[in-house]
Amino acid sequence: MAPNTQTSSTEPLRAPETPPTHPSLQVPGIAVRGSPDGERTARSQDQTSTPLNGNLSATQPNSRAPSPNPSANPSAVYPHTQVVFEDADFTRPPPLNYSLQPRKKSIFWFWFLIFLDCVCMPIGLYFGMWYGLTRDQLSANAVFSISTALLGTVSIVEYFIRFMRLWRKNSNCRVIGAQRHYLDWFHWNLSVGWFFVMIELIAGTCPKNPPIRLLAIPASTMLFAIGCELLLVDVLRIAGIPAPCRISSLPMGAPLRPGIYAYIEDICAVDGSGGTEFRQRLNLRYQASKAFREMLHRLTLFWAIGAILCSAVTVAIVFTIQRDAAYIVGWTVPFLWAGVWTAITVPWVKKSLAHEYAQWTDARWKA
Repeated sequence: MAPNTQTSSTEPLRAPETPPTHPSLQVPGIAVRGSPDGERTARSQDQTSTPLNGNLSATQPNSRAPSPNPSANPSAVYPHTQVVFEDADFTRPPPLNYSLQPRKKSIFWFWFLIFLDCVCMPIGLYFGMWYGLTRDQLSANAVFSISTALLGTVSIVEYFIRFMRLWRKNSNCRVIGAQRHYLDWFHWNLSVGWFFVMIELIAGTCPKNPPIRLLAIPASTMLFAIGCELLLVDVLRIAGIPAPCRISSLPMGAPLRPGIYAYIEDICAVDGSGGTEFRQRLNLRYQASKAFREMLHRLTLFWAIGAILCSAVTVAIVFTIQRDAAYIVGWTVPFLWAGVWTAITVPWVKKSLAHEYAQWTDARWKA
């Protein structure tokens, strides 16, 4: 019941009985409770981001994160920020407030180290030890045991850095509404991919004469696994099957989203330092914009089908050409493919987002 607005000059004004609300898009599977009692206070740790327009404000100082019933799930850690969308008429797409421009140097150094670690190191160690001065002292098994033992050092370090960012108390990049041990979808996919890669490397280095072609396809194996997962999620989404498990911020049983959605959310939030705020902004944008959803669907197919085809072609080449050349092809082609696909994706996304903004006033582009 609304408070009485007609008061005498001697009667003090009464505070509203219910807290003010804002028109906002909800995080899937999480309801905003009317009373703040029993909720954890989640204050923004980053108040410096500037919205693209004056209607979308990132994390007000006294805002609270939406949360499920704490008594039913006491170990859940809720978002540290709450993005409130105050433009009820949707005059502009909800901004993501995320740019690659200030992160270009970090991205360059990260991929440069990955290139040294996963391309230059296995090829350099193989040819250096197999045809170098140490060939008379090292067996074939020793050559590949050393090269595979040193493989993926940067990737493994980055894996544990991601783990600590997600696991630490009061993490500012944790999945919306998920328990602490969940980590995120990309981390679990990375774990499964590394599991199968390690099986290949161990099985390939155990024999006295290691099968060099098997040791040349770990990158293709990882590519194939990611491509199949992206395609499977999108097929299930088109078929109308709900999420069989939690997929980052999407709870089990919710309508699925394009496969690449979770990868964008997790990589930008954790590795790209966008934080939980980016997860919420991405959710707002996805729910508000039909054009954005269609773009993610096309990107999913583009990367999934490309990854599967690249993996299949690479493996076919590796098992048909001369073994030294096969080793080079196996460790270079997947990374060259990823570079080409990225070079196509960046201008494609920029063009799609510009088209989304230009056509925003047309009702057919809205949710």
